[in-house]
Amino acid sequence: MSAFGRPLLVLSAGLLLAATPAGAPSDELRGFTTESAKAEREWESKFRSVPSPDSLRAYMRRLSAHPHHVGSPYDQDNAEWILAKFKSFGLDAHIETFDVLFPTPLERVVELVAPTRFVAKLQEPAVPGDSTSAQQREQLPTYNAYSIDGDVTAPLVYVNYGVPADYERLERMGVSVKGAIVIARYFGSWRGIKPKVAAEHGAIGCLIYSDPQDDGYTQGDVYPQGPWRPRDGVQRGSVMEMEVYPGDPLTPGVGATKDAKRLKIADARTLTKIPVLPISYGDAQPLLAALGGPVVPDEWRGGLGITYHVGPGPARVHLRVKFDWSLKTLRDVIARIPGSAAPDEWVIRGNHHDAWVNGAEDPISGQAPLLEEARGLGELLKQGWKPRRTIIYAAWDGEEPALLGSTEWVEAHADELAQKAVAYLNTDSNGRGYLGMAGSHSLQRFINDVARDIEDPETRLSVWKRAQQRAIADATGERRREIRSESDLRIGALGSGSDYSPFLQHLGIAALNLGYGGEDGGGIYHSIYDDFAWYTRFDDTAFVYGRALAQTVGTAVLRLADADVLPFEFTAQAATVGRYVKEVEKLLQDKQEETAERNRELDEGLFTATADPRERSVAPPRQDPPPHLDFAPLENAVDALTRSAERYEKAYGRAQSSGTAFAQPGAAALNTALVQAERALTIAAGLPRRPWFRHAIYAPGFYTGYGVKTLPGVREAIEQRSWKEGDAQIQLAAGAITAEAALLERAAGQLEQLAP
Repeated sequence: MSAFGRPLLVLSAGLLLAATPAGAPSDELRGFTTESAKAEREWESKFRSVPSPDSLRAYMRRLSAHPHHVGSPYDQDNAEWILAKFKSFGLDAHIETFDVLFPTPLERVVELVAPTRFVAKLQEPAVPGDSTSAQQREQLPTYNAYSIDGDVTAPLVYVNYGVPADYERLERMGVSVKGAIVIARYFGSWRGIKPKVAAEHGAIGCLIYSDPQDDGYTQGDVYPQGPWRPRDGVQRGSVMEMEVYPGDPLTPGVGATKDAKRLKIADARTLTKIPVLPISYGDAQPLLAALGGPVVPDEWRGGLGITYHVGPGPARVHLRVKFDWSLKTLRDVIARIPGSAAPDEWVIRGNHHDAWVNGAEDPISGQAPLLEEARGLGELLKQGWKPRRTIIYAAWDGEEPALLGSTEWVEAHADELAQKAVAYLNTDSNGRGYLGMAGSHSLQRFINDVARDIEDPETRLSVWKRAQQRAIADATGERRREIRSESDLRIGALGSGSDYSPFLQHLGIAALNLGYGGEDGGGIYHSIYDDFAWYTRFDDTAFVYGRALAQTVGTAVLRLADADVLPFEFTAQAATVGRYVKEVEKLLQDKQEETAERNRELDEGLFTATADPRERSVAPPRQDPPPHLDFAPLENAVDALTRSAERYEKAYGRAQSSGTAFAQPGAAALNTALVQAERALTIAAGLPRRPWFRHAIYAPGFYTGYGVKTLPGVREAIEQRSWKEGDAQIQLAAGAITAEAALLERAAGQLEQLAP
């Protein structure tokens, strides 16, 4: 699964924000004694020599040879093949199965019934020379999973990206979608938000199409001449309300085992409220061309050679979808390397193996490096290496529909994971370009240190240095100067869209999401053209960034598994949370100023909805001014966290410099405490209206889907003008941050005893 038509980790200015010059790797390794650091670097060097582009190419060719969606024969075949590979590497491995609700289409109809007739093809044609694109009998049709069944005929309304702001614009234009079928273009938000918001505004059906302005010929040559989405290409994908909870819709909070108690389908909260179907821009063009009504605002215009109108009418559309709602069996492949000194501390590494169709890029470009990592660790085992902690490698099934495999596994093993999980390291798709890093900010220093030790295959710089150069190039003014002075790259915060969600946001397990990208543009996401032929022509064609990913994540796994003391660092976490607090304070201030200005214009009769003469000047209702919210508890909590983090880091530095302190018996108790550090940031009751999400700092947005909301309870209360809820969420978030500060105080005391 990926974000909005491209891999989640394609580098952007918002993902990597700061950096400093890269120096030569230090002999010192955070969390290691002098002696153990020397041994660790030797093992890491041996490991990084193992991953091979030839092996990666062979894995991708094999795993993407046929469509392998959940429940398909080749999905099972791939799981069994991955299991055999893990075992051949010398790892103890098994398959865990879960039975989940995964609807597949029985009927799909989209037709224009007025003012003329047009029947959508809803079919992606095979491409000559691309053999797997012709495997039509094995391919899932183009559809959106977890749409409800429906048969509706109604006027059509174009809603741009279909996000809340677009409906506000429609209201100012005097256009309602009540009783209509909406057509929204992909991008602008996660696809599941589009039918959700449409239903909230009274729509009875939703079509989602890929406009060439965003994902087609205006970006470059289309497949097979180039990498971009062709006229009849369609983006499949889930529209389940995963911002409420991911995983099996019928077993929220518990593993979907055979004997699990299941909800009735009618009671599942995460299914859509209206029928939904994705279509190509070839099928969308006649529908859009038949619309009348106002001409769209300039920024709503796409790349089709038509005049874009909003509607409603005269276009009327018939939409019918019907699904097979049976349970399907998914197969997670789990491999384990037992820890020699701390077997009950687990480092977990995962990538999914299922795909919407052949899935060479998504997910096999990430799954193949995971296999090479496992092979590399197997080679180290043969040479006598034994990890201090237990390492678990997981090839998840069912990620594409709803993070099914990872979520069900986490829910089934929740009690054990809550006690033992150190960290979860995730990848998904991988491409050519720059290292993208996002995750728990207690791991920011750690992953920066890893990145300094990995060579970029094109420039021969460290991947850290190359990412720094990109960040500087993308920045302007003061931010560019800050980038040159900060000690580490700032890593991004995690929303949703891949298998880290249940670990981080449900159980509070520190997590990282890693991948390369930024030089691999293309538009075959979730289509039949995401296959070996496309990938080897237009993406990481030599598989050298696949090797770099295996080296990067494998080194991180080794380092976390072998460190004498877990290499978490908390001053970056404190600084980051402090920035988030300032952001929500600014958000409230902006709301206050916007409301005051709008009410002033209403009072003075000056209100104009828009400068666009095509839109009506429909005055909004008067709003009460936002009240004062007391942010003092949050500010005090951040101050406490900052002091505790600084005390901890000072003690850590003394212990590290001693060279031997981390080898003392007291280090084990310290590690036990550190395992719980991310858990301290969770709220037992969870977030409002979605208690499955428990992290106080990171969550997917209720109206962004994949996109992260930081301090989500507070931020979304302000956005939704829920002032009493905002007060309550400030207290809850402050309590979680204070709990983290208290844990660090105790850990700092333990460190001070190791190195007085």
